[in-house]
Amino acid sequence: MSGKGKLKKFAEITSFPNVLEAFTFENGYLNADAETKVYIKGKWGTDFFDEDRPISLELACGKGEYTVGLARLFPGRNFVGVDIKGNRIWKGARQAIRENLDNAGFLRSRIEFLSTYFAPDEVAEIWIIFPDPFLRLRDSNRRLTSSEFLDRYKEVLKDGALIHLKTDSDELYEYSLESISRHPHFEMVTSSADIDQVERSVELSIRTYYEQQHLAAGKKIKYIRARFRKHPSIK
Repeated sequence: MSGKGKLKKFAEITSFPNVLEAFTFENGYLNADAETKVYIKGKWGTDFFDEDRPISLELACGKGEYTVGLARLFPGRNFVGVDIKGNRIWKGARQAIRENLDNAGFLRSRIEFLSTYFAPDEVAEIWIIFPDPFLRLRDSNRRLTSSEFLDRYKEVLKDGALIHLKTDSDELYEYSLESISRHPHFEMVTSSADIDQVERSVELSIRTYYEQQHLAAGKKIKYIRARFRKHPSIK
């Protein structure tokens, strides 16, 4: 995409009613547009969405395909796609507006700052769909299932909240199995090295552009579902 195309999308999402942007990361305020700042922490269900429903996050949501897909399937829940790249968020946000999905929203922010914008117990579920596996060992702490990120998630998750991971990366899958199993606040619910060998629930049947590419290339899709517990277990 040309630089002009990206700039146009950045400008457009600033006016989208279903997008909030973090222009700074210090004070907890988000921009609803170029001029309006809002403090939404602890109030997503009442001040951003039309109804106070359970909130699910899609982290590193890219074009928001899963956020939009889940919002279609579950009108009784609220979904927020989180990504730092505004030109990616643009597509999902625009689609949600076109379909009048009042339960789908987007946050342009770094994932490291989730607890700046979400209160404790405010998030009921997290989806991580084909994230960058950061295969170099020195980048392992940047993986969205690293202990560092799991520690961040526990600051906003409700007790019993679920985390879902879909990936085509063998390395990230094995790493995530170990990382989650070792963390005292998370317990493994289910895992599969080939999601097509198990019965797919309706939410797992959503296939993004990248998942379709991976399947066409003959890659197996791996899946992990884990549960958050506020009271740590001894491992």
